[in-house]
Amino acid sequence: MKTYPLKSLSVGEATKKQFELIDEITKVFRGSEILTRGDLGVVPGLNQPKTTNKVEKVLGNYFNAEAAMLVRGAGTMAIRMALHATMNIGDTLLVHDAPIYPTTKVSIDTMGLKTIATDFNQLELLNKALENENIGGVLVQITRQKPDDSYSAKEVIESIRQDFPTLPIITDDNYAVLKTPEIGSQMGATLACFSTFKLLGPEGIGCIVGDKKAIDKLKKENYSGGLQVQGHEAIDVLRGMIYAPVSLALSAQVLEEVQERLNAGEVEGVKKAYIANAQSKVILVELTDPIANAVLEEAEKLGAAPNPVGAESQYEFVPMFYRLSGTFRAADPDSAKTMIRINPMRAGSETIIRILQQSITAVS
Repeated sequence: MKTYPLKSLSVGEATKKQFELIDEITKVFRGSEILTRGDLGVVPGLNQPKTTNKVEKVLGNYFNAEAAMLVRGAGTMAIRMALHATMNIGDTLLVHDAPIYPTTKVSIDTMGLKTIATDFNQLELLNKALENENIGGVLVQITRQKPDDSYSAKEVIESIRQDFPTLPIITDDNYAVLKTPEIGSQMGATLACFSTFKLLGPEGIGCIVGDKKAIDKLKKENYSGGLQVQGHEAIDVLRGMIYAPVSLALSAQVLEEVQERLNAGEVEGVKKAYIANAQSKVILVELTDPIANAVLEEAEKLGAAPNPVGAESQYEFVPMFYRLSGTFRAADPDSAKTMIRINPMRAGSETIIRILQQSITAVS
């Protein structure tokens, strides 16, 4: 198996991202406002808390976009609302020829969207598919949907924009934001969507970044007080995003250390280790024997997290040993017997190697 992981930011590059976000915050907020928990409710003229409105301005500026919007429902709802803002019920959506993330499929089905699939790994096939004049929009997932995906989201978006400058392009940026240099809107997409819970932020808050016209439409419809992201939640979004880049860069560094050690034969029972975006950037560990489920059970006894909370949320700090993602299992069902997924979270390579070695030994 060959994988094509996205290139992660170095610790130095991630540090720069942190400093840039702080700089943007100081351009919008007074110092005394940051030392509060923000305001609440639907302020006249804004129909949202003043703090939330300011945080959205910071995020728009930080991502070089016309606008940004915080929404309830995390990344799933961000994608659902972005599709609603840019497409009509029954339109045709162009997608990558791979298993669609389950919650995204629900959004597609809810809107009655038809889908046409093509291989984004081959731009000539993408361009041929775009000749279908019925296509109403394109969905691009930044991270990988199957193990052999190799496409560059930026190249895919640029290829579409050459002939279709106004065609709506929605990007699913979950698991890629602040790990890689740009989000989808910075690559030319109409709207980029992601969960801030995956960036050390509060539960259930998503973010949409990009086209102001589309976001204004959503804000106009999102008038209910119960739908507003409150000021304290918006402040927590910023706090998480400040610390996320460096934390994620350190995790990527640990991944490389673990892969090198495993492929050097340090742990008996490991056939091969791969770095992949599935959906988080993780180590895929191929075992010599079909004992994946048993190894995962032992790893949990040794302190490894057995399942995600928000997949890189503020609650996840021990290394996570868990099964392959649903989209990867759909692409290769047999791999679930011999392969496990490890996300370092905040752990070092020594902890991960120890837990893996002891787990395999216990099963053997």
